[in-house]
Amino acid sequence: MGDSRAAIAGIGESQVGKVPGRSALQLQSDAAVAALADAGLALSDVDAVFTTPVRVEHWNMPAGVVAGFFGIQPSYLSTVDLAGASGCSMIDQAVAAVESGRCEVALCVAGQNLLSNRSRSQAVQSMAERGSGHPQFEVPYGPLVPSLYALIAQRHMHEYGTKPEQLAAVASTIRRHASLNPNAHKRDPISIDDVLASRMVTSPLHVLDCAIVSDGAAAAVVTRAERARSLRRTPVYLRGSGYGLRHGYVGDAKTLTSSGAVDSGRTAFRKAGMTPADVDVAEIYDCFTITVIVELEDLGFCPKGEGGRFVEDGNIGLEGSLPITTHGGLLSGGHPGLGGGFFHVLEAVRQLRGEAGERQVRDAEVALVHGNGGVVSVHCTLLLSNSPS
Repeated sequence: MGDSRAAIAGIGESQVGKVPGRSALQLQSDAAVAALADAGLALSDVDAVFTTPVRVEHWNMPAGVVAGFFGIQPSYLSTVDLAGASGCSMIDQAVAAVESGRCEVALCVAGQNLLSNRSRSQAVQSMAERGSGHPQFEVPYGPLVPSLYALIAQRHMHEYGTKPEQLAAVASTIRRHASLNPNAHKRDPISIDDVLASRMVTSPLHVLDCAIVSDGAAAAVVTRAERARSLRRTPVYLRGSGYGLRHGYVGDAKTLTSSGAVDSGRTAFRKAGMTPADVDVAEIYDCFTITVIVELEDLGFCPKGEGGRFVEDGNIGLEGSLPITTHGGLLSGGHPGLGGGFFHVLEAVRQLRGEAGERQVRDAEVALVHGNGGVVSVHCTLLLSNSPS
């Protein structure tokens, strides 16, 4: 991408967890106001809005509904729906819009009251019925999203000998990171034994191998790099991005143990002129523990089939060779639907600014953020840096 001409200038989030009494729009407003204050800008400065659909409301034009609620009339609007990859894609598209001159200040915001609006079981059922499974060949058999990811875990175990203890190590490590995040939904430590003793959802995935359901919203402000450097915070630059799609529905996948993350990662690294060795911290999408293991392999951080051992050896902790998902991710930090993956972007920005507190990765200069939508279907990878080139 060369020298970055746009930058992330501000970030913000609402309270995360169970937040009764706050609608999806109110949570998004909380996050947007915080992001603009972080940047030292006002709603009147915003001339572009990027958002995602919400699952708790029936908005026919989410970007328009959000902008209208905020009382602004932007000249550029976009509703991004790549499921869990939407957060990364909003940043990528906002940067492109700013760099092309289509807008000056882009507000990216997503989130909803997924937990307070309905029960956890209702939320899981809704996700199963709204597109994760093929409507003709999969949904009629009643699989929930965990059932479809369990297929991936079972195959990875069969091909590479991956162990339940290695899956559990992902959940335990990420919960340890969440315990250091004051706004995380789940902060009580869990051990590998705790994960293995938790209720079996769909073999081999226990309930603690699965993402939680939360209320919450996240926001970021993207503007011209020159302007960002004059604002309050250290700018964070997009150095490379990439997308990957190898199947729409998991039943169409040619392999269950590799994904489009191979392609999104390869493209992002090529554009950035970097390799996996350049990454100091990786905010990996973690809807299920097996997702982390497969994505670590596909993004090039360890050879295919060795993700379980890589995790088991302690590499993904804060003192490891590649700290991952340092805010607690979807497994523990919070998961309010499509906006869940956006919190990974915010955490990368905090790490690159040196503002992550007790979970700060020392001397973090390059962060990878990866989002995954569907059942490891669509992927978006970002490489962020506190240097424009």
